[in-house]
Amino acid sequence: MTTTSLPTAESEEQRVSAEIEKYHGNLRYAVDIVMCIDATGSMYPVLDIVKSNSLRFHQRLNEVMARKSKEISQLRLKIIAFRDFGDDPADAIEQTEFLRLPQQVAEFEHFVRNLEAGGGGDIPESGLEALALAINSPWEKGLDRRRHVIVMFTDAPAHPLGTVGVSAQTYPRNIPRSMDDLFEQWGYARSQTAVMEQSAKRLVLFAPEEEPWQEAIGEEWDLTLHFPSRAGEGLEEFEMDEIIETIANSL
Repeated sequence: MTTTSLPTAESEEQRVSAEIEKYHGNLRYAVDIVMCIDATGSMYPVLDIVKSNSLRFHQRLNEVMARKSKEISQLRLKIIAFRDFGDDPADAIEQTEFLRLPQQVAEFEHFVRNLEAGGGGDIPESGLEALALAINSPWEKGLDRRRHVIVMFTDAPAHPLGTVGVSAQTYPRNIPRSMDDLFEQWGYARSQTAVMEQSAKRLVLFAPEEEPWQEAIGEEWDLTLHFPSRAGEGLEEFEMDEIIETIANSL
C-alpha cells in the first residue's frame, strides 16, 4: 500500500514564500520623475550643482535600487525650468516631455546642460506654476508598480497663483488660479479631484522655509518631504542621497 505524506505547515509556508518571492521578482517598476528647477538669476551660484545632480540622478537611483535587489523596468524624466511670469513671460517656462532613460539620455543631457540662470525680477518666482504643470504631467498608468515623483529645486518663495502674468499669452491656461485649487489637484486619500495616483505620488521639496513651501505645502500636503534651502547654497550630497533613498524605499 502506498501512502502519500501530507505537506507540513513549515513546507507549505516555504512554498508560499517562494511563490511570493517569484512574484515580486517579476514585478516591473515604472518610475516617472519631474524635476522643477528654478533657473532665475539668484540660482546662478548653485544652478551648476543642481544641473550636475540632475544629470547623475537616474544613474544614482539605479545604483541604489540595485543594492536593494530591485530593478527599474522603465525610468522617465521630465524637466520643467521656471523663472518669473512677472519679469519675462516669454522666458518663464522651459520644459521637456517625459524622456525615457537611458534611451533618450542625450536629449535629456542637452536640455539640462543648456539651462542658464537669469531674470526673475522680484524675489518670488513662478514655482507654483511649475508645480502645477508637473502635477498635470502625463504619468505612466501601466506596469505592475508605479512611482510618480516631483522634485522641486528653488531658493525663493513663489507668487500666489492667479496673481502674476496670468494675462500673458505664454501663461498656461490649465493652471489653477488658487492654492486651494492646486491642492485639490494634488489630492489626498479618497480624493475625487486628484489628477495623480494616490499610491504612486511623492513630492520632494528643496525649497526655503517660506511660503508656500513650508506650511501651505510642506506641512499640509500628504506624501511630501521638505528639505530647507537657502539662497546661494546648493544641494548637499547627503540631501540628494536621502532624496534618492526615499524614492527607492517607497518602491
